[in-house]
Amino acid sequence: MINKPLPIGIDNFEMLITRGYYFIDKTMLIKDLLDNKASVNLFTRPRRFGKTLNISMLQYFFEDRHNEVTGEKEDKSYLFKGLDIESAGENYTSHMGQYPVINLSLKSAKQGDLQLAFQCLREEISNEFRRHLYILESDKLATEKEEYMRIVRKEDDMKLYATSLRFLSHCLEKYHEKNVIILIDEYDVPLENAFFEGFYKEMISFIRSLFESSLKTNPSLEFAVITGCLRISKESIFTGLNNLKIISILDDRYAEYFGFTDDEVMKICSDYNMSQKYEDIKNWYNGYIFGNVNVYNPWSVMQYIDDLKANINRFPTSYWANTSSNSIVRSLIERADDITKGEIEALIEGKTIEKPIHEDITYDEVYDTMDNLWNFMFFTGYFKKINERISEENIRYIELAIPNEEVKYIFRTKILKWFNEQINQCDKTRLFEAVLSKNPEVFEEELGKLLIETISFNDAYENFYHGFLTGVLSHMKGYIVKSNREGGRGRSDLFIKAVSKRGIAIVIEFKIANNIDDLEKRADEAIKQIEDRQYDKELSSEGYKNIFKYGIAFYQKDCLVKIKE
Repeated sequence: MINKPLPIGIDNFEMLITRGYYFIDKTMLIKDLLDNKASVNLFTRPRRFGKTLNISMLQYFFEDRHNEVTGEKEDKSYLFKGLDIESAGENYTSHMGQYPVINLSLKSAKQGDLQLAFQCLREEISNEFRRHLYILESDKLATEKEEYMRIVRKEDDMKLYATSLRFLSHCLEKYHEKNVIILIDEYDVPLENAFFEGFYKEMISFIRSLFESSLKTNPSLEFAVITGCLRISKESIFTGLNNLKIISILDDRYAEYFGFTDDEVMKICSDYNMSQKYEDIKNWYNGYIFGNVNVYNPWSVMQYIDDLKANINRFPTSYWANTSSNSIVRSLIERADDITKGEIEALIEGKTIEKPIHEDITYDEVYDTMDNLWNFMFFTGYFKKINERISEENIRYIELAIPNEEVKYIFRTKILKWFNEQINQCDKTRLFEAVLSKNPEVFEEELGKLLIETISFNDAYENFYHGFLTGVLSHMKGYIVKSNREGGRGRSDLFIKAVSKRGIAIVIEFKIANNIDDLEKRADEAIKQIEDRQYDKELSSEGYKNIFKYGIAFYQKDCLVKIKE
């Protein structure tokens, strides 16, 4: 057993190595990049799948690094001692520390307005220029110094920054007399954010200029690696970039370098003496398919292992739910028709659905069709590929499923919560009046309408209906709604009672029917259970005189309501 700290939230490669964190070796990514020799590599993976750490690893391997203060060369080769890339041979290790590197993250541009987003981009770009200030000590850059310092000073002129990466790569190539490696992390964060905040046109114009100038016809470029969550169409920001190699989750190359493989997870379990927890980890965090490789969510695996170190009996939970943007996923819910709701229900039950796949949508196209929303959820990690086919019209179709228990948990909680929020916005006046006026027919009618608006889980029907009923009835003003309170010789499903003891008190019991013809029988059984087990006894003992009982039977999206006074 080892006792190394786990790298929770550590995405700086040097810090991870020098401080002795546990590390799953992904350094052969370097070998594959050198072998494949693509000029511009775009890796799209879900959030929290190790993209930023890999970018940091590439920087420390390739960079001809100089101290920001003294300008002296820094040797970082010791970071790779004993790692897989060291054993790959001289053809690869000879590239270590040989290139000037530009490393830029765009995630800070996730801001509420255009001005603040541009300010953060200026800050990031200025910091990268400042990191290379040592090059201005050379007479080689006498003519570039003035423009260089304008960016260092963060002058408020976005035209300066639109071509800044090309300018910086030119300066670095001139100083080092070697071509430059450009690393850009989270490239699509500014675009997604700008779309929701209302300044997409301005942001995409800037990102297009930044990328075209630095990646399209840049004589100082050795190669580039870009990471993001979603592939954006060439027409939107990569116009004319013929040297772009896109590696999405559907691509067979590089599949094992983002996320953990099965062998890696078994090793983690063994190293921390937790092999008995392997099946739990597999059920909850495995199931992603990148190319043809089965992959675990690395963020969640590390979080769970860390929790198990404190308590080996800890149950798995969802760690990934709040790590990625949910805005577009919520949009799927808000736009869901009856077909879409049925598809979500099928997925939660463990079934599959088939959708056409479009890898190069843009953010401003996301809402054009429901298929685009499904595509977004697939590429951002909510589904896995089961199978695929090409139609007669040459359209690519992929069979989708929920990958694991963690994502299913997200569907059951977050997505059901969003559906229920929509229901809470509905006018339930007629429903409440029917409940209080002993009108089971209208109660049944209004309840049926709300059932159609939500989604249900066939593998957890009782819990679903109990939560659904409690949520629907909990907003009755002047009444207290209690669920699963002890009463008489058993436990009723729901009590509704007026604040005043002179008012109405109601006992509700529900049953699940096996089919549509079974509804009436099950509703009668619910009424009988209330009476046999004296569920109304507690209400009587509290002083309520006007008590009546509802028996409700559910079958999928249908219900039947009966009353007994």
